[in-house]
Amino acid sequence: MLSRFRVIVIALLLAAFMVSGASAAELNAYTIMPEKYASQVFEAFTAATGIKVNFMRFSSGEALARVVAEKNNPQVDVILGGPADTYEAGIKENVFEAYKPAGADDIPAQFRSPQNFWTGIGVIPLVFLTNNTFLKDKGLAAPQSWNDLLDPAYKNGLQMADARTSGTATERIYTLVKVFGEDGAFDYQKKLHQNVQMYTKSGAGGAMPIATGQAASGIFYIVDALEIQQQGHNVVISYPKEGVTFGIEATGVLKGAKNMESAKKFVDWAASKAFAQLIVDKKINYIPTRTDVAVTNPALDVSKVKLFETDVAWKGANRKAYVDRWINEVIR
Repeated sequence: MLSRFRVIVIALLLAAFMVSGASAAELNAYTIMPEKYASQVFEAFTAATGIKVNFMRFSSGEALARVVAEKNNPQVDVILGGPADTYEAGIKENVFEAYKPAGADDIPAQFRSPQNFWTGIGVIPLVFLTNNTFLKDKGLAAPQSWNDLLDPAYKNGLQMADARTSGTATERIYTLVKVFGEDGAFDYQKKLHQNVQMYTKSGAGGAMPIATGQAASGIFYIVDALEIQQQGHNVVISYPKEGVTFGIEATGVLKGAKNMESAKKFVDWAASKAFAQLIVDKKINYIPTRTDVAVTNPALDVSKVKLFETDVAWKGANRKAYVDRWINEVIR
């Protein structure tokens, strides 16, 4: 009888261990996507799959530096968010695993890595974000041209991201190269620098100071500008008539990921219609890359905005040189 009891107990313990092991799947991630949004995304993924997610949020430059430094012993399995040129720079460092997620063919090829190192999950153009009270006090309209930001009225009033740490800032440089040409872009930025109050570590860092009137205006991805506007702050979003480039918000699996199966499941899910619908429903202000999900926020309708189609590989190839030139010519 005792022997039979022991067998039953051992069987129950073994079953409990197996269930525990089955539910212990997890995923470690760095997110470049703002933490408020990333937490909603990871919660939804856990609800859909049962996979627990541990994550830390960094700017794109910081996240890239970390995965490069850690590539011989990866500390995370995936990166969520951040512009695709960050991933292209990572490809050069051999930190990403090639993986084509299920459903990738429903995302246009221009929003995916040709070698499947990253998958685009959203599109985010650059915009101007300006404090309305400042505009009223100065008798100005919202900026409609890149040259408007050179107005002396903005002196010591602009906040925008630092190209050493932020993908928003490198996107700004890419746009200016498209508008003014390479040398003209850096000449323009030297003039713009005279009106800059602060360069922030993250792309969204200057948005709240603009909302509260500590700064007048700045250049942001639309996702960050809309977040401030949706909080009820007295700000206006506008686009320069000369045009803007746009970021492709991406995700990718790290080479040598310790939780490779979970990482691939996450990228499968991030490429799905369910994910695209989630970002629309949760007002996570990206334009979905999937063509079978439509935006409902009129502010994300960019049909009348001049957008530059810019090859992601070109961005990745020029990223370091442009950042170095910005450091040496603009801020020194």
